Amino acid sequence: MIEIFDGGMGTMLQARGLQPGACPELMNVEHPEVVIGVHREYIDAGATYITTNTFGGSPLKLEHYGLSDRCEELNEAAAKCARRAIAECGRRYVKIAGDIGPTGRFVEPLGDLDFEAAYDNFYRQAVGLLRGGVDAFIIETMIDMGEMRAALIAVKDAVAAENKADSEAGHRCREIKIICQFTYAEDLRTVTGTDPVTAAVTLDALGADIIGANCSLGPDEYLSVVKQLITATDKPIIIQPNAGMPQLIDGKTVFPMGPETFGEAAPKLVAAGAAYLGGCCGTTPAHIKAVAEAVKDLAPVKRETRPRRLQLTSRTKTVTIDKDLPPIMIGERINPTGRKKLAAEIKDGSFTSVKKEAIGQARAGASVLDVNMGVGGIDQAAAMKRAMLELTPLTDLPLAIDTSDAKALEAALRIYPGRALINSVSAEPERLEKFLPLAKKYGAAVLCLPLEKDLPKTAEARVELIRKIVEAAKKEGLQDGDFLLDGLVLTVASDASAAKEVLRALTLYRQEFGYPTTMGLSNISFGLPNRPIVNHTFYAMCLAAGLDAPIMNPYDDGMKDTLSSAKALLGVDPNGVEYSKAQSGRDAVKVAASAASIDPKADIMGALKAAVIDGDKDSVGDLVAEAIAQGREANDITNNALTAAMNEIGADFGAGRVFLPQVLLSAETMKAAFDRLKEILPAAADSARLGTFVIATVKGDVHDLGKNIVAALLENSGFKVIDLGKDVEADAIVAAATESKADIVGLCALMTTTMPELDIVIEKLKNAGSTARVMVGGAAVTDDYARDCGADSYAKDGVAAVNIAKEIVGAM
Repeated sequence: MIEIFDGGMGTMLQARGLQPGACPELMNVEHPEVVIGVHREYIDAGATYITTNTFGGSPLKLEHYGLSDRCEELNEAAAKCARRAIAECGRRYVKIAGDIGPTGRFVEPLGDLDFEAAYDNFYRQAVGLLRGGVDAFIIETMIDMGEMRAALIAVKDAVAAENKADSEAGHRCREIKIICQFTYAEDLRTVTGTDPVTAAVTLDALGADIIGANCSLGPDEYLSVVKQLITATDKPIIIQPNAGMPQLIDGKTVFPMGPETFGEAAPKLVAAGAAYLGGCCGTTPAHIKAVAEAVKDLAPVKRETRPRRLQLTSRTKTVTIDKDLPPIMIGERINPTGRKKLAAEIKDGSFTSVKKEAIGQARAGASVLDVNMGVGGIDQAAAMKRAMLELTPLTDLPLAIDTSDAKALEAALRIYPGRALINSVSAEPERLEKFLPLAKKYGAAVLCLPLEKDLPKTAEARVELIRKIVEAAKKEGLQDGDFLLDGLVLTVASDASAAKEVLRALTLYRQEFGYPTTMGLSNISFGLPNRPIVNHTFYAMCLAAGLDAPIMNPYDDGMKDTLSSAKALLGVDPNGVEYSKAQSGRDAVKVAASAASIDPKADIMGALKAAVIDGDKDSVGDLVAEAIAQGREANDITNNALTAAMNEIGADFGAGRVFLPQVLLSAETMKAAFDRLKEILPAAADSARLGTFVIATVKGDVHDLGKNIVAALLENSGFKVIDLGKDVEADAIVAAATESKADIVGLCALMTTTMPELDIVIEKLKNAGSTARVMVGGAAVTDDYARDCGADSYAKDGVAAVNIAKEIVGAM
């Protein structure tokens, strides 16, 4: 059968007395009969799952109401309200899903919320819900993979702790499913750029039981999401759409999709692969009843068995490595071994070269970046964590965590916003014991290194060691699609059969396991003259024998030529089309790869622009100083380098070539440039400021993540920003605009019930004689509503807000 979830809770509570701006979760203890009544309506409508009234029930969300210390109490009470509703309806088959929503803040490095603080936040909420007796968890409306991972790991740990306690007390452990739902925009990506395939691959590996989407879009738009999800996971799919985009008509919020139309869309979602259906904003018991009726005779479609392939992810990208796909490069350059300058920088706490290597290797064609922090005398766990925080907003390539230190490995895996590769797990007992549980816990893939006490000389010995690693990994819970096999290259100068045995091992790996293969190549030529020709020849031989993901230097044109020509010769690049493109585009690739290292003496403006585009906060201050030393004016630096760079980033964002993490990093770099400019030329820097922007989320609305993004981008782009926060009275906004002589006032409303407050603020601004232009935005706001309420402009996102603001001040 198709499982039916309930619909909207907030609007139902508001219709029953919850005041705008009041805490919905407090009703679980102060007015439980109201919450129980809503649950009963959904149960009577046909829901087989009801969701607790705890969407904003985490400590960080309750902090706004001064209720953080009551987190566990309010969540436990919510679960008990749901249980009472089930009992009163006599529907024992109905299950309770403990609802966990976002914090409204970004986890580092995108925001200021520490990962462990986010984890503790969600863990406390999960404990309260477990005390109340929930049957499942639903982590919903998430927009960032970092926060989703923190929530999922916390919930898994809370469930494991309860089951351990129950087992020790002699009680039966409960099977509690964890449901994970992102919310997607019209481009089918989250605000921070995660697509459905990347979400599914990451969450499946991390241990989610059911994967899906909710909010933002209607059922028709979510059809495409379902179709993508089923290509990337075998887990059940859940979809909870909105009843269309909200409209404000005669002061009332209206969702255009009625119950009948909403229900008619349900069978299409089932046919596409969804097995769980429900509703989000604008849906009522009538909508859920229509869905239940529409699918009552349907069963989940039988999905075709999906081949398990090795897939690695970043926040925004999935890379598949498979024997039936073209080989890819793993960039080896972020490794201090044998590189004194890089090692010294890492030891001194500088990651400038690390970041430049990441950018350069990506531009040179790497698909995955290997990251090694193996410098003696440092805290490798701290260094590896820092590397993750520096690199993940900088590049969209998945990362391989290259370390022999279990603490460093966990420090990286815990905060990595995707599915990483562990480089490596050998057959040594200690490595198996420490690394494999971490791979399982954090959903990582494993590079299997055939090494134990002695170096295996033959291909057969390598196969047996790989078998030992794989068997141990599968006992830990890993499965096909989680392994990358290393051929273990030894030097031919000391072992005449070294190359032959590697080639045989690649062939045997393919026959015995069918998993993709990798290796570092340069060791084969150690001690020989003219090493490049040996490496290139050996590389071609390995590709012919089945090498799928060499770990190599992406800047080596000879190796890259070998790879691209081998793809054509092996038939994975039909007719050599990609090879021809690579050869014809060689000069352009070289220019792009060296853009971040433009000689500032020769082209200071180009170097400044490249630094902002690349997010090079470490270098941009010195480049500003160099520009001033060369006689450049502050306005010239601002307009022709810094602003020009942000315009280019904005265009790439609009075209879907970069995503919010990269935009935020470039904006931070621009702010660092402004700060340096102000330090050197205070008066000139002030004159370069673009204008004053007052921003606030209106009264009754406690959501401010979108507003915070806009404020950060504006400030980093050269505006003086006065951020009044959330739930702000109209008079306070007018006073701030008047006192600061603001050029622009930005108003945000996420909830449809608070949209009328936009009209009130705009009217009061006019009555006060303010000359400020008014810009409005927020999830519930549309361009049409912006015109109707008297706003001067509407911004759909932070990048649009910056561009519109620049146009406004430019016209003044």
